[in-house]
Amino acid sequence: MSGKDKHKIINDPVYGFINIPSDLIYELVEHPYFQRLRRIKQLGLTNYVYPGATHTRFQHALGSLHLMSLAIQTIREKGHEITQEEAKAVSAAILLHDIGHGPFSHALEYSIIEHITHEDISGIYMEYLNKRFNGKLDMAIEIFKGDYKKKFLHQLVSGQIDMDRLDYLRRDSFFSGVVEGSVSFDRIIKMLNVVEGNLVVEAKGIYSIEKFLIARRFMYWQVYMHKTVIAGEQLLVNILKRAKTLADDGVELFATPSLKFFLYNHVNRETLFSASPRFNKKEVLDHFSNLDDNDIISCARVWADHPDFTLSYLCKGIINRQLYKIEISNDPFQKQRIEEIKKRIKSRYSLNEDVMNYFVFTLSISANTYSPEEGEIRIMNKSGRLEDLSDVSEMLKISALKKTEKKHILCYFKEWNNGIVE
Repeated sequence: MSGKDKHKIINDPVYGFINIPSDLIYELVEHPYFQRLRRIKQLGLTNYVYPGATHTRFQHALGSLHLMSLAIQTIREKGHEITQEEAKAVSAAILLHDIGHGPFSHALEYSIIEHITHEDISGIYMEYLNKRFNGKLDMAIEIFKGDYKKKFLHQLVSGQIDMDRLDYLRRDSFFSGVVEGSVSFDRIIKMLNVVEGNLVVEAKGIYSIEKFLIARRFMYWQVYMHKTVIAGEQLLVNILKRAKTLADDGVELFATPSLKFFLYNHVNRETLFSASPRFNKKEVLDHFSNLDDNDIISCARVWADHPDFTLSYLCKGIINRQLYKIEISNDPFQKQRIEEIKKRIKSRYSLNEDVMNYFVFTLSISANTYSPEEGEIRIMNKSGRLEDLSDVSEMLKISALKKTEKKHILCYFKEWNNGIVE
């Protein structure tokens, strides 16, 4: 690897040319753990609604890296010290922040390794890569975890206006074609500053921040939580759930070697992080790094002909885009209506009670655009005084953006629509 030219320029459709800023970053990008992100869609099954949304976690990570380079340059120009080692470390942290995502990103977040977030898995990957690179990621891990002395560096990686959010809003808007989600990333970055060790926004940038928050709310409900996206992703979740149930019952299923490992072993937070872990983390990482979207779809194509009616039907649905019918309500659905739907489906298709929750079920989703738990966005006025965005924004009703919006979802298959819906 030492003989290669590591000063690469990548042509990105969103930003144009992106520079790889250091040898370390180049070597991290080249590592197989990172290269697998090329095979994981950024937005899961959102392309079932917006056909252009087939971009990958690999692209998003490189985009976030590019924005981090712009942010470092801006903060340095305003007189704040970011050493070369810190710049390298914060760049590594943003590059690797999503390396723990599994197939179809958020859609299967808890379906393969149970009760563990992708951030937890990213942390495990970073610890292992740190050993591989002889401690060169020590500072990057500190920044990623929020333990480093300069808090603004962590805030650039994970915060209200971090480089992750700026890139995914811009990139997801670009590839989905939903222009309302586009944000003025360059304007926002130029307005960043540091006060008392924390990231702040200069007053001239307040309108760009307001648009950023509005765009985030719009993208959440119009793209990320679009009802057809929910329908597809719940179908994926139930396919893995049914496959694991059959595996627990001793049914032999076709699967790629690494997917088979997770189907026939209960890998979760307890078995991985306990004082006496059942599984070796390196073994789990290696299997997880071999998984991507292709494993799931390839198995679904085979399982579509499986003798188990439930698994077969679910897989045919995902392959042929025959998804759940989704109804959304601000109030919980009446139990009587849910039971009536279940009764008719059960009778018509001679289904056992133990599989009914694969065919008819409810769930709830919730989100808030501006979470106080993550800290207020601080605005620095011309005199240098800091104020909360909530206090100075004249256009936004911040209280509404802080409020958690909750919606109730009823799912059942479209072809069972006739004679069921009132």
